Amino acid sequence: MPTGTIEHANLTVTNPERSAELFKQLLGWEERWRGQSALGGDTVHIGEPGNGAHYVALYTNADVRADKDRRYAKGQPLNHIGLLVDDLTAAERVVAAAGLTPFGHDDYDPGRRFYFFDWDGIEFEIVSYAGEAS
Repeated sequence: MPTGTIEHANLTVTNPERSAELFKQLLGWEERWRGQSALGGDTVHIGEPGNGAHYVALYTNADVRADKDRRYAKGQPLNHIGLLVDDLTAAERVVAAAGLTPFGHDDYDPGRRFYFFDWDGIEFEIVSYAGEAS
């Protein structure tokens, strides 16, 4: 039986540069590639420093950019994306500084978490297992 891991997620966003900057500030990620998508439009890949084996592709095109109020119901087509951080408090400061609203704070075994929606209505869960104080 093969084994594996998630290599990347591809998200459609209105402003890839803005979204990429959030991931840089929130996760310490770096840009690994940018260019034209094979389907037309533009893509920015942002991921872990070094080999960038795990990353998020941020895609846009003229139709997406023209529809700045685009919103999807939670779970349609995506429920949320979970991101692991080593400092939940610092991560929440980054989210708030970006003008986004953290919610759903919870302490649970074995960690802590909160959620936020980005500018395009994509929900993210930020989780830490670092055992920092509440």
